[in-house]
Amino acid sequence: MASNFIFLICLINLVAIVKSQFPTEIFIHFDCLDSGRYTSTSTYERNLNTLLSSVSPNINTNGFYNNSIGENSDRVNLIALCRADLQPSQCREYVKNATAEILKRCPNQKQASLWHEFCMVRYSNKAIFGTLAISPMRSGHSGENVTNTVVFDRELDVLLNSLHDHVAFNSSSKKFAGATRHVDDPNHPLISAFEQCTPDITSEECGDCLNKSAQYIRECCEGARGVRVLSPSCYLRFETDPDPFYNVSMVEAVSQPPTPPMPPSPQSPGNGKNTTRTIIIVILPIVVCLILALCIGIYLKTKKMRKPREKVDLDEEISTVESLQHDFGTIRVATDNFSDANKLGEGGFGVVYKGKLPNGKDIAVKRLSHDSGQGNLEFKNEVLLVARLQHRNLVRLLGFSVEGNERLLIYEWVQNGSLDRFIFDSNNPCLDWEKRYIIIGGVAKGLLYLHEDSRLRIIHRDLKASNVLLDGEMNPKISDFGMARLFVPSETQHSTSRIVGTYGYMAPEYVLHGHFSIKSDVYSFGVLILEIISGQKTYNFRNGESGDDLISCVWKNWHQETIANIIDPALRTSSGSMRDIMRCVHIGLLCVQENATDRPTMGSVVLMLSSFSLTLAVPSRPAFFMSGSFHPEISVLHKTHSSPDQSDSTTHLSTNEASMSELYPR
Repeated sequence: MASNFIFLICLINLVAIVKSQFPTEIFIHFDCLDSGRYTSTSTYERNLNTLLSSVSPNINTNGFYNNSIGENSDRVNLIALCRADLQPSQCREYVKNATAEILKRCPNQKQASLWHEFCMVRYSNKAIFGTLAISPMRSGHSGENVTNTVVFDRELDVLLNSLHDHVAFNSSSKKFAGATRHVDDPNHPLISAFEQCTPDITSEECGDCLNKSAQYIRECCEGARGVRVLSPSCYLRFETDPDPFYNVSMVEAVSQPPTPPMPPSPQSPGNGKNTTRTIIIVILPIVVCLILALCIGIYLKTKKMRKPREKVDLDEEISTVESLQHDFGTIRVATDNFSDANKLGEGGFGVVYKGKLPNGKDIAVKRLSHDSGQGNLEFKNEVLLVARLQHRNLVRLLGFSVEGNERLLIYEWVQNGSLDRFIFDSNNPCLDWEKRYIIIGGVAKGLLYLHEDSRLRIIHRDLKASNVLLDGEMNPKISDFGMARLFVPSETQHSTSRIVGTYGYMAPEYVLHGHFSIKSDVYSFGVLILEIISGQKTYNFRNGESGDDLISCVWKNWHQETIANIIDPALRTSSGSMRDIMRCVHIGLLCVQENATDRPTMGSVVLMLSSFSLTLAVPSRPAFFMSGSFHPEISVLHKTHSSPDQSDSTTHLSTNEASMSELYPR
């Protein structure tokens, strides 16, 4: 019985290998997303068929194609990507097959994705261009496992890490790389890996996608000797076959991989193998199966002892923390002993200084106050969490330093300082609408990452113009987004008795009741949009003699159809931009609605900003805190917290404080 079973397994494996050498079936995985259906003969179907038929003849030499057709609910957006090691003729043939196959697999679906062996096709009735899409993430893996998981995982991590930056920051217009690595395992001595991102996403987004794909391997396919991880924005695959599965000559012709590959003979995907190699590969599993049959008894009685994965993870954690920790003396020298000449600003959690490391790199150093309430170990753990939050629209935490009661946070230096200097200070160059629109979109994407896409869900709670920094190309970066874990406020995930923020930016439910959520940040973002468009601060805005605050003034002019009255005069000269400005005012009013449930999520906001065919809802009444000549901000807030059961509550307001962010694992 056992021998029959073993023979059956061997036969199945043999058939699989023969198929791989003489393919009659191509690897295909598809997702028909449940987001509505279109009817036959409808406009959406005609648009979809037209778009799919245009892919093969129009896909560019980089193997990438994106296009859209139609308007409003009939609009179809499509992305196609070939594996980067294909010749253009091969690419066109494979996407032609894939575009036909996706209609068969997902009939009448308004959204679908299909991964073919050598290409990906994806279409949607929603905006998908230039947007990182990690979900749905799918996988496929071989039926065999490696013999030494600990050694294999360690070497695989090294290989994937080496590919990561090469793919994300590849000088080629194709975001891809392939490489091989030797493994100290006689059964699987070589790993070949290939990674690729769609060219329309940023380098940082590509890196995020590949990081999550690598993490997903541990969840789906621990120990497998070959794995594919598929997502809409990136592709990862590794195998332990004697020869790389990708076209080595094509990969080397475009870019040098970070680790030198083995020198196999060049191949193109889909070409036949030479006869000698095919015979060896076909016969080899038969020999292996015979040996397996002889050893089956011993194998069943022997249990392989595995080194706990937790120990490996712990070693990696310690190594990462050590790489982030900087010598306190070095940072002291870098800031000229924290001299006033290098002082950039001061907030509720410490003073910020400019510094220069010995290698010439500029940094920003936040010297924290001494009342954190955490031990060194807890502090290091929290820094490690925050440092892993990386997005092009977030200021990057580079490391930390600890000595006695001194705790320093070291951030990347952002050349142009804070946004408020450019929109409120007449001494600085005025930003045109194009730059302001890019800033609005970038801040929206940064908040979306904090709310939905990061490893931790973060509520910023102090988003304002002074906490948005601008790099050398005027791209926005949200700062101070992880401070709550470095301090220990008495609060839960949903409410707090300690109100920390900046007057004018705080949502009404937060000010009045201490309730906060992602919709609190949406409110602050809405205020920021209106400030960027008007060029005036919300808490000291005055419109002629009316004394109205910014939000109420925008609301009145919106209803009176005189919104041009509140637009920064520097923007009124460009008539071509008025449509975009009016739409952003509309979005800002949706974000500052009094009822938190009426406000959109940041995901919806990003979609509104990127898709002008999307119809916006009518905004309801916004929340007003300041009206007429009533101005004493602290008094009105203090009175709000003077109820008997909260008599000891203290309200803290800031004009330039670090944020208090709520972080918690997903």
